[in-house]
Amino acid sequence: MLEVSDTSALVVEPIPETSLDERLVADTWAIGAPAGEAERVRDSVPLWFHTFALSPGVYTPGIARDHRYRLPVLGADRFAGRSVLDVGAFDGFYSFVAETRGARRVVAVDNEQYIDWVAARFGVTLEAGAGFRAIAELTDSQVEYRRMDALDVRELDEQFDVALCFGILHRVTDPVAMLRALADRLSPGGEVVLETYGSRLPEDVPALEVHAPGDVYARDDFVYWGFTPESLRRLGCVVGLEDIEVIDQVEIDGHPRILAVLRSAR
Repeated sequence: MLEVSDTSALVVEPIPETSLDERLVADTWAIGAPAGEAERVRDSVPLWFHTFALSPGVYTPGIARDHRYRLPVLGADRFAGRSVLDVGAFDGFYSFVAETRGARRVVAVDNEQYIDWVAARFGVTLEAGAGFRAIAELTDSQVEYRRMDALDVRELDEQFDVALCFGILHRVTDPVAMLRALADRLSPGGEVVLETYGSRLPEDVPALEVHAPGDVYARDDFVYWGFTPESLRRLGCVVGLEDIEVIDQVEIDGHPRILAVLRSAR
């Protein structure tokens, strides 16, 4: 784990402005808080990863660039009446979307490693879970938040109908163990909704690209893998998730991404 004791001594990046694309994503869940309260919440957190539409014209200044390609897998038909596990939740945008779209229970999990990433990359000291708590309090959310490593979700004493795993699989040293941990938490017929770093290799090549530290993002040593559709299919089969649907493959800011749903047997 990276330790940052004096962020002022680091060469850091400027915090990017919120993209119009992420505001469009945020608008799919408009919170509608009073303007004064919305501004207070926006200013209470020194760095936001997710963009939230707090009030008309008031957004959190999220640094994520463009998650519109995730929207097709986030409909009410996926969440209504179901239990949801959101792994790597950060500020919790997708946890809250699942809740507002009818999920009967949502558990958000994060190991809060992003604290060191934010300090190293932007020189910002961020309190763990600050954005999540601010939105949960503003919306009176019942989403349960747990500080937990993604690989430890197997310790949760319950099963889920849907596991969201956005931007995490390429950041774990053992992707088979990660997928197995998620598969073990699924109810019969459950599904892992997965988005991860893609590859420019041919789609049918069963290979993973291996990235060196800082190779993908400057001062980010935790992007290890790039996945092809066929490599995801084979990894899914290893852990019993043999029904795999690739939803989309896109390139965001010069980086390939892949969106897929992996389903367990009924």
